[in-house]
Amino acid sequence: MQVLTSVSGNGTILVADELLSITPSIVFKSMNRPILFATQAYQYLLEELLAQAPDRWERGEVTVKYFPDGERYQRILTEVRQRTVVLVGGTIDDPNTLELYDLACALVKYGAETLTLVVPYFGYATMERAVKRGEVVTAKTRARLLSSIPYADKHNRLVMIDLHVAGMEYYFENHVRPVHLYAKELVIEAARAFGETDFVLACTDAGRAKWVESLANDIGVEAAFVFKRRLSGSQTAITGINAEVRGRKVVIYDDMIRTGGSLINAAQAYHQAGAEEVYAITTHGLFSNNALERLQHSGLFKQVACTNTHATVEQWRDNPFLLIKSVAPLLNQYLIEDTHNF
Repeated sequence: MQVLTSVSGNGTILVADELLSITPSIVFKSMNRPILFATQAYQYLLEELLAQAPDRWERGEVTVKYFPDGERYQRILTEVRQRTVVLVGGTIDDPNTLELYDLACALVKYGAETLTLVVPYFGYATMERAVKRGEVVTAKTRARLLSSIPYADKHNRLVMIDLHVAGMEYYFENHVRPVHLYAKELVIEAARAFGETDFVLACTDAGRAKWVESLANDIGVEAAFVFKRRLSGSQTAITGINAEVRGRKVVIYDDMIRTGGSLINAAQAYHQAGAEEVYAITTHGLFSNNALERLQHSGLFKQVACTNTHATVEQWRDNPFLLIKSVAPLLNQYLIEDTHNF
């Protein structure tokens, strides 16, 4: 005999008779709240979102197991039929991208009314165009992959933060509605914490000059950038600076820090030009190949700040050299306001 069961909000297993005895008011109260899921790597961000707005979200539960050959098993434990569903997960590497994709497809299959993917860090962002013949534009193929997620009853939406190239949001196809959020206020908070009211807001190269100049105007400080020439795929050379930084605090912003090579070169140039102190801020802190340690031990930086869009920063939360600003308030503000109108 088959027994109908369900998992309640507190994890209790309910059999069929108990399900029928639940009062409609309790059921409807629960169903008014969007369900929040996250991939394994982004459980930390799910916890922050829930902690900041506990009355606005219902926690989504998923069982994840791995077979000896490395294949991943996932099972959705929370009923999602005709519900508003939000799934948090960055495309920080290929396995995490596929975990996000598999889970998103299953949520639609099991009846999600709306599906919002929150991808705080969109991987392969620097591979947004082909420079040499034969190069794969991986940012676009990843966008196509996420665009192939089945269509929920009402709509699919994809929320991203500080894309490396703004035009990438137009890589998504079919029924996906891309949303590009800016972590501008978090960057301003970190910049003022470092430089207070008198500093120069700088960038690593002229490529980010317009964004940094706009941000500097909002803060009311001077903007600066360095001119550089690329020597190879991993090496650049500084050829000049456009502003006077002697005796000033310099706060460098870049949208992502991977190996930190360009950042170190820029800091050296600002120090050589007479900067009193140099700080660095990034939205996406990847810190590949011990990059954070390199920055810390270089002696060039007073402190570095980043947001927690990339899961790797959680391992350095206790490092006083790194100031971490959470994107949870930014996401909660947008998601709660927008899901209210679904």
